[in-house]
This record gives sequence, C-alpha cells and structure tokens, in this order.
Amino acid sequence: MAEEITYADFERVDIRVGTIIEASPFSEARKPAFKLLIDFGPDIGIKKSSAQITVHYTTENLIGRQVLGVVNFPPRQIGPFRSEVLTLGFEDENGAIVLAAVEQPVPNGRRMM
Repeated sequence: MAEEITYADFERVDIRVGTIIEASPFSEARKPAFKLLIDFGPDIGIKKSSAQITVHYTTENLIGRQVLGVVNFPPRQIGPFRSEVLTLGFEDENGAIVLAAVEQPVPNGRRMM
C-alpha cells in the first residue's frame, strides 16, 4: 500500500472522464503502445495520451470508449509524442493493462468525486 495521504491531497489530482475519438499505433515507442486522442469536453478539450494497452485492446475497439484520465499532470515527452494526460488502468494477473472506466455513460469532462 502507498503512503497515507489526506483528502486534500486526493483533491489535487484532477481525474476526469473522456471519450477516445482516435487511436493509432505508436510504432516509435519502446514498449507496444497506442497514441490516443481523448475528448474531455468543452472545458478541457481534446488531449493526447500514450497508453501501453495493446494486449487487451485494438485501435478499432478503443474508439468511442469512455476512459478515466489525470488531466493536471504536466505533459510528458515520450519519444516524438507529447502525452498530455495519464490514461488510468490496472495491471491484470499477467501485467497487461486493463483500462479504468465508468459503468454508465457520463458527460465528457466530469470530474471523479
């Protein structure tokens, strides 16, 4: 378990829901990954993310999927790609990433409460 934090610490992490509108292979990445364009609604807009999710997902089945992302981390340069949000997921029993998602449709940009 990670170090204990306060609720105020948690509130500083801005986790939002967004819809993947574009997904493409990230051939320049060291580990297999996809480049994602995620629509986080009118206030945040469309953001780019690199995600190592190639085991359980294809570019085709990602389009239209709602995902959770941290939108207030600084951008991270990954090779030639600038990732603007951290797409959230969990490791399965083999270490492959399974996306964190909402159970019912939620308007893009809604914040995790």
